[in-house]
Amino acid sequence: MASPDKQRKRTQRAKDKAKQNRSSKAKAKVGSQLLANPLVNEPFDDVEIDLSTFNFKDIEENGFDPADFDDLFQAMKAAEGINLLAMCLVFLQYPVLELVIAEEGEEPAIDFMMGLLIVYRGMFHNDDEEAAVKWIGGNTFQAAYNEASTILQQKKVRGASTAQIQ
Repeated sequence: MASPDKQRKRTQRAKDKAKQNRSSKAKAKVGSQLLANPLVNEPFDDVEIDLSTFNFKDIEENGFDPADFDDLFQAMKAAEGINLLAMCLVFLQYPVLELVIAEEGEEPAIDFMMGLLIVYRGMFHNDDEEAAVKWIGGNTFQAAYNEASTILQQKKVRGASTAQIQ
């Protein structure tokens, strides 16, 4: 039989591991609960977006008209009413953004994303550019954005493995 000290250490390790498992399951559950909401999960399925007419070079040279992205901004605002993570999930699922990330370099894609977020903050929170950039760089937004990215990556992996099984 193990000494009382070893038993105590084993018990503590088991408790710590159980707590770790519970907290990671809770995070996964939050993401899956949000994805159960049609405002958050694939929110642009019903929106007609003609990606063939999207001209990123024109946006790089001349900027973009916020009215062209009203569907994104309205969906983000509705999702933000749930929480910041939901808003980030909606933002990252926007088909135009997915196209830019897939086809453009990292720096132009980041600039485009920043531009969209800055305009969004200005429209719905009356932030000027400096305040919006500070908000985007803040820990709260960064944590939500990174978690949303992870949730969507896991969703794609699950979707790919489900497609392979069928």
